[in-house]
Amino acid sequence: MANLDLLVTFLEIHRSGSLTAAAARRGLTQPAVSGQLAKLEQDLGTPLFVRSGRGVVPTAYADDLAARVGPHLDQLAVELSPGPGYSGTVRLAGPAELMAARIMPTVAPLTARGLRLQVTLGLAEDLLAALHDDQLDIVVSAVRPKRKGLVTTTFVDEEFILVGPPPLARTINVDRLADDPVKALAHLPLVAYDENLPIIRRYWRSEFGRRPPNATSITVPDLRAVLAAVIAGAGVSVLPRYIAEPALTAGSVEILHQAQVQPLNTAFLVTRPGGLANRSIAVVHDQLKTRAGTWGTL
Repeated sequence: MANLDLLVTFLEIHRSGSLTAAAARRGLTQPAVSGQLAKLEQDLGTPLFVRSGRGVVPTAYADDLAARVGPHLDQLAVELSPGPGYSGTVRLAGPAELMAARIMPTVAPLTARGLRLQVTLGLAEDLLAALHDDQLDIVVSAVRPKRKGLVTTTFVDEEFILVGPPPLARTINVDRLADDPVKALAHLPLVAYDENLPIIRRYWRSEFGRRPPNATSITVPDLRAVLAAVIAGAGVSVLPRYIAEPALTAGSVEILHQAQVQPLNTAFLVTRPGGLANRSIAVVHDQLKTRAGTWGTL
């Protein structure tokens, strides 16, 4: 079992990206922090950081360790501190559907300890641009950022499924679906998130090797609204399983195609360099990473 002081020092190094900054935050000398890090690495039997010109870069093991111990150490610090738990406002942003279903239930309890959250909903590219311009602190992104100068952490995988209402499912020729799925599904109208069909197009290309020839009946920029339209019989769509699961359980929709390898999309937590040196931002980031570890694939 690692010494608690060693873990606290490790967490400060991980969040600040610098032995010097961690020493200042801990009230220790840099040699003392270096010695504590070396002791922890010896106890764990693995390196935790790689030295670079700008500080230190955590290993994958260090990222996992920080995600696991961070919330517990923060909670312990709150319970032992005579003052308030957290302070300041964290500007958090992401897609409306995932924010409503998973993110808000995960981070809302932190407000009872003094943290304030300012939440923005929107599309990934718009939110990442705002993060780059220092208008946001953490973005939950469904796409890997292309912008330089942002720090990206793998968050959670979403599983995508093709669903439709039972009456439309009954119109699919099962034999043709096995032999030529594109033709078997071509008569079904699509309910899409965007006129460019980004989610549906990706599924068709991944599973069938081509774009869908289907007509689009409804375009609505909210996956929960897409599901509502599918349930109402307006067409079929490709949705994350966590969005469609309640309707699947209720029998309001059915899975129309069983993929051999279910298409996945990885979501990311994105911050600015040095952003996790801010204690409040780090607390939200760690809370999300820790909870996502219990979700599995969404």
